[in-house]
Amino acid sequence: MMNIMNNILFYHKTFMRNRSFVSNFKNVCFLNKHIPTNTKMKISYHKDKVIFNYKPIKSSQSIVGYWLLTCSGMVFIAVSLRGITRLTESGLSMVSWTLFGEKVPTTEISWIDEFKNYKQFPEYQISNKNMTLEEFKRIWWMEYAHRMWGRLIGVVFIVPAVYFWFNNMLNPVTKKRILILGTLIGCQGLMGWYMVKSGLENRFDGPTDVPRVSQYRLAAHLGLAIFIYSGLLYTTLDQLIPVRSNTNNYNTSELKPTIKYNNRFRILAFSSKGLIFLTALSGAFVAGLDAGLIYNTFPKMCNKWIPDDILFMSPLYKNLTENPTTVQFNHRTLGMSTLLAVSAISWMSRKCNLPRRASTAVIVLTCAAYTQAILGIFTLLNHVPTYLAALHQSGSLLLLSSAIWLCHEIKYIKKLAK
Repeated sequence: MMNIMNNILFYHKTFMRNRSFVSNFKNVCFLNKHIPTNTKMKISYHKDKVIFNYKPIKSSQSIVGYWLLTCSGMVFIAVSLRGITRLTESGLSMVSWTLFGEKVPTTEISWIDEFKNYKQFPEYQISNKNMTLEEFKRIWWMEYAHRMWGRLIGVVFIVPAVYFWFNNMLNPVTKKRILILGTLIGCQGLMGWYMVKSGLENRFDGPTDVPRVSQYRLAAHLGLAIFIYSGLLYTTLDQLIPVRSNTNNYNTSELKPTIKYNNRFRILAFSSKGLIFLTALSGAFVAGLDAGLIYNTFPKMCNKWIPDDILFMSPLYKNLTENPTTVQFNHRTLGMSTLLAVSAISWMSRKCNLPRRASTAVIVLTCAAYTQAILGIFTLLNHVPTYLAALHQSGSLLLLSSAIWLCHEIKYIKKLAK
């Protein structure tokens, strides 16, 4: 019996070192020859044989990872919904806000009362005087869907987070991120209402004024949403496909660049991620000022590379955020700069000894960048139709996602061997 137990310990240690090890001894029989990383072992005895039965188990890290992936996907949908409500001019249809949700009109009388409330605000009085009750219902439901989806994100995030926290399923780093992201998600709801309030104020006195939310608050709302999405996605990658600092996962090609070249590639990749974020943020100013409805030509702006009215406002700094021409020019410039930076990443990656997943991320990033540029051009040339504009906004998140993935995969690139 002691010999059998010694064999058990020997084979168990061997299997932990090499999961593809196969027994050649007669007194031990293994039911599973290829053992996953996360397993539980059951030992049974049959005559003179010891039978090991390894069964895979789902680790807490995987469970947390899939939960975060769900949350990041929901935030992605929320950003897309916000874009659609902006494009369909639905965002100002609900003129009140409560923490746990607004009461849904269920009768014709309640719908008429809700419509009367809407009529007291500038959007109806200036832009929608001929709107019917049925048209109002359509934009109201659009805004309601966006708000309730945001509240659902809060529930899906907070309830599992509390469970995972008290069951010690989160490591210290993840706990810090969960606290920060949870706080930001709560702030995002307040920021959304703060943004909507700017479109309900009586500040549209000029003959050409159009009731709309402040482009500054719109940019803050979008920027915070993108930041939350980025944090959720990056933490998801840490949980589901963690990257280790060793060099075992790297391709063994003969061409190995210097550490200096690797660092340049890493800096360019991280800079491109920041550039993508700035480009998406500038898109909020384009949307807030309806700047996509002017200069619907490409690559020039009405046969000029630099339009005449790009700096007509005084003081000059106001042009950056309040002049539709300048805002569109900046968005074009940032978009083309992003495309050039991603193209440089694609070219430099051929000389880097990248991990296989990082090489795949470069390909995905390149495809996303060129697709996003094409979508942007077609959106502009077609005077911003809703379906193209919505695809363009969603494309910006897909582009950012691929950049986050690449940066996650190369965070240890400085430790590559020469």
